[in-house]
Amino acid sequence: MISPRTGRHERAHRGARVAVVFALAFGLVAAPHLASPTAAVASANDANDANDANDAADDSTIQLSLRAGVHGVVQPGAPVTVIASVQNDTDEALTAGRVTVELNRTALSSSEALTAWLDSGEAAGSFTPLGTDDSLPVPESENITVPVSAPASTVGDLAPGVYPLRGSLSTTGLSSDAIASSVLIVNADSSRQITVLVPITTTPKDGALLTADELTALTAPDGALTAQLDGVAGTSAVLAIDPLIPAAIRVLGTAAPTSAITWLTRLESLSNERFALQPGDADATVQARAELPTLLQPLTLDSYLDPANFAPTSDAATPTPSASASPSPSPTPNEPELPTYEELTAIAGATPGILWPLGDVQTADLSTFDTYLAADATTVLPSTSLAATASALIDVDGHQVMAADAAASASFSDAAATRDDASRENDITAGIAQLTYAAAGTSLLVGLDRDETRTSDSLRETILSVSVIAQPTTMDDLRAGSPALSTIAGEPGDQRTTALSGLLSDEGRLTEFASILDDPDVLLSPERLSILHLIGVGAASNFPAAVTSHRMATVATLNAVGVQQPSPIQLFTSAAPLPVWVRNDLPWPVNVILDSRPSDARLDVRPRTEVTAQPASNTRVKVPVEARVGSGELDVHFTLTSPTGVHIGEDQTASVTVRAEWESIGLIILGGVIAILLVLGVIRTVVRRRKTKESDAAAQTPIAP
Repeated sequence: MISPRTGRHERAHRGARVAVVFALAFGLVAAPHLASPTAAVASANDANDANDANDAADDSTIQLSLRAGVHGVVQPGAPVTVIASVQNDTDEALTAGRVTVELNRTALSSSEALTAWLDSGEAAGSFTPLGTDDSLPVPESENITVPVSAPASTVGDLAPGVYPLRGSLSTTGLSSDAIASSVLIVNADSSRQITVLVPITTTPKDGALLTADELTALTAPDGALTAQLDGVAGTSAVLAIDPLIPAAIRVLGTAAPTSAITWLTRLESLSNERFALQPGDADATVQARAELPTLLQPLTLDSYLDPANFAPTSDAATPTPSASASPSPSPTPNEPELPTYEELTAIAGATPGILWPLGDVQTADLSTFDTYLAADATTVLPSTSLAATASALIDVDGHQVMAADAAASASFSDAAATRDDASRENDITAGIAQLTYAAAGTSLLVGLDRDETRTSDSLRETILSVSVIAQPTTMDDLRAGSPALSTIAGEPGDQRTTALSGLLSDEGRLTEFASILDDPDVLLSPERLSILHLIGVGAASNFPAAVTSHRMATVATLNAVGVQQPSPIQLFTSAAPLPVWVRNDLPWPVNVILDSRPSDARLDVRPRTEVTAQPASNTRVKVPVEARVGSGELDVHFTLTSPTGVHIGEDQTASVTVRAEWESIGLIILGGVIAILLVLGVIRTVVRRRKTKESDAAAQTPIAP
């Protein structure tokens, strides 16, 4: 069987920003239920004292965080309270100091300017003090908070927008100030509407279908799949579900773990909108680019079904015996009715007609998507795939597209993935700031990255946080709106297209090879599932390495059955069986035909021998041969084929030394020895009898007196 695809697909999170973090503001007029703190963290900077290595080591573990507002958002004219947190991760106490918060009154004019400020700490305009306060000493491995307040008049004249904000900590224990950078978001618009998409995916260790053990771990109280449901339950998030997850549970029937059945029941009972991803989260773009006539689907899941795990059905009626008739036997159970593929992969309440591929889509691909779904498809794309995104609903040459804000989605994805409160607040604030640039009344869409390691708390807080900048809305309402016009931007790549063609070519070779199996699906079904996972959207970052590993495993599978290299054979008789070993490294028995062909006519070999090779073993085959005349050296070539004539494994050649005349010579010698022994026996018998007669005659002769 094809080796499991190793390495669990892990998504790559953005690296930590160096010396740049967020400082946030607190809006007193915000809704109480949204009052979760925001944070910006920065390591202390020791650049002004490069010669003091000890101070540098100490400063690198002092962190400054700023928590304010509701994820950085305040209303115009509201007072601001910034809560600075000082974390001391050193082994020594940090002395008392002073925290200063500064505001730049020149708004960041665009999303690009915001990114530049957060990444490099550079922004137009100048900073003015917002407030300052003393900080107490901080014991080792502890933290303290310092509130810094500013009256409403301080920011009362600021127009709605995103403003650079920074804080600093000065103490005698630091060689230079610890700096934290962030933004203050002044927001007066509540007319935007937002939808959040949350993918629910997971990758089996063998690359095919989740096993019972994997499901037990994933759906346990602390399991990854359980965390996904805990995070989205009670929110407005729209779920994008890999249908192979419920299929993996249903194929087990009564053998499915109780926790997995409970998880599936809970998923189906959630009120969240949902739609089905392609099986294995397979990317539709690469399939369209490869000019496939239809979207790839699992070949079948029948090989995963065990009839013993499904309740048998009984006869519908039992005949009523008559008084004169003998009692009828009890009805025998019928074979269980196994679920179909559609039943296994069904997602209750799923909205049809939605694809969420990778973003390297072209307009022609959108037309292909319509063909794939036999309907007008709605395609979810990142905003970077489009020339312009005036709203989340876009019309591209008559094709409906839902555009997710790429920058905001990246920040919210990072927030949902981190366990650190301060880092999560930084990412949430960055995402909200990105969304602020959308026009009033605009529909917004956030699509979280595929991620199998999110915690429930991080995911839930991230989803709920978007309501600070817009009103959550349903996907149906979003799709029912008036689309803005746009065009596709960017150039397509062909690396994955070429690789997919290679994978499908390998699958064709495996299909021919699988004719040696009683049930080819035990090999081919996992292979197709593995291909679907390989071209999965979430697996794109690891695609080249994963494909290389998979294709090497395919080669190993194709070479798993073959003839063992024979040892030189000495044939001393005119007829004897040649010993040949057929190797089978697969976990199933295989049916092959061993073709034998001598290099010349001095040896008559049975040309075809049917062989059933046992799994994970070498099977000995005796091939009858007969030496016709003479002696000498020759070769016998061995080839394996499937019952359908497919060549299997590598051919092997045995060197045979024929000594057929030795049999005649041996018989002559043996006959001579036997003849000599017979003659000697006769002579011995005659001599013995003569001696006996002479002895008897001597005994009867009288002795003279």
